[in-house]
Amino acid sequence: KLSIKYTHCLKWNLEMLEGLPLLKELFCTSNESLTGNIDSLRVLKDTLEKVTFRDCPHIEGNFMDLADFPRLKELNLRETYVTGDIRDVG
Repeated sequence: KLSIKYTHCLKWNLEMLEGLPLLKELFCTSNESLTGNIDSLRVLKDTLEKVTFRDCPHIEGNFMDLADFPRLKELNLRETYVTGDIRDVG
């Protein structure tokens, strides 16, 4: 589990998560310096169960990039620039 909260000065990118191949839960909130595309999470496709990006305005992409994550049970993308059409799910 990785939880990073309220780190306005810590600059990091989602691509850095490739060094944590067994990560199951990712919780990031109020990280204005976090950047990247959620497509970068594909390296964690087989392990991620919960993902939260809340108030991370520099996260972008299409949430359908995570549609084939077999273990993903919970996804929260509040206050990000991630887009997608909910009608495409299922």
